[in-house]
Amino acid sequence: MRSPSRMEIAILWIISAVLFVATVSHFRPFIATVDDFGDTGAYLNAARAIHDWNFHNVIVKQFWGLSYAVALFSFVPGLSPRTVLLLICAACSLTTVLLAYELWGPWIAGYFAVLNFDWLQRSYLGGSEPMFVGLLFASFICIRKERWIWAAILAALASVVRPLGIFALLAIGLVLLFRREYRKLLICTGAGAVIGVLYLLPFWLYFHDALYQVHRYQTSDWHSGPALGLPFQELVSSFLHNRQPLTNVLHTLGWIVFVLAGFLAMSRKGFRPYVNEHRPEFLFAFSYFVFLFTYNSGWARAEFPRFVIPLIPFALAALEPWVPKSRIVLYSACVIGSVLAACSAIGIRNVLPALR
Repeated sequence: MRSPSRMEIAILWIISAVLFVATVSHFRPFIATVDDFGDTGAYLNAARAIHDWNFHNVIVKQFWGLSYAVALFSFVPGLSPRTVLLLICAACSLTTVLLAYELWGPWIAGYFAVLNFDWLQRSYLGGSEPMFVGLLFASFICIRKERWIWAAILAALASVVRPLGIFALLAIGLVLLFRREYRKLLICTGAGAVIGVLYLLPFWLYFHDALYQVHRYQTSDWHSGPALGLPFQELVSSFLHNRQPLTNVLHTLGWIVFVLAGFLAMSRKGFRPYVNEHRPEFLFAFSYFVFLFTYNSGWARAEFPRFVIPLIPFALAALEPWVPKSRIVLYSACVIGSVLAACSAIGIRNVLPALR
């Protein structure tokens, strides 16, 4: 069967977006759903503070990379911060899917675009993941072209959107160190350090704490302890003390099993050429994988499907022999996934009464 073209993958994304927005709008006003969704309000509050350069009474633990982008484009006449946020997330989502096409091929890009509910929700309702993953994948593209400085800059920018982008910077540094390319290593380290200092400077000036956000995470998410604990400790504890619906538990468990299966499949002989040829990508994926299963937070299980988004193409690549190369399966996943993701964003309990 002929593989999907780049244009077809873009059309698949558009179909997903239309289905998602139409489903949400059928049950509830779309803008009201955006305002109530996830961390959208926190990112918009930070964007308004940056736009006005007034940080009085701003308490936002999330990293501000996305908020800086929203504040920058909010200067365009006629665009509200909310509209800018939605446009940035949608544009980054589509760009990320097309970058996945370049990195791993059409089938993996297609399934990456439509399988994960959290990816779909944050692409169309707002969230940091589209920008974060887009910057990561762009960094990988630069690495494959041996443009190490640009790769480091993009990885550093990803790190100010979501801090786990630091694993990409570390992977770049380790590979350059092993290759004894010390000059490139020094320049890449310097570029990353400059971006980090510029990002932390306002927190030092206005909050008198350069690590303000780290300390906020430590207080609210890490039980006032370290970010990492024993492998699987928080995941197992969360399952044992779970109070969420069974469907939520099965959904989370499904993604945990999928990622574990993907990383087990990375040991197969057929995947070794990928590991050897794209070592920085593998180092990032491996370190990110270790983090996910040692994360010392009550959110480790509840938010696992969201945290796992950057690893999905790696797991699909490792499981590539078993990935269905069928348009029927791909488009079915698109339709079902988009509708269910929209219903999940609204809340299944709010959808069922409306169907009666």
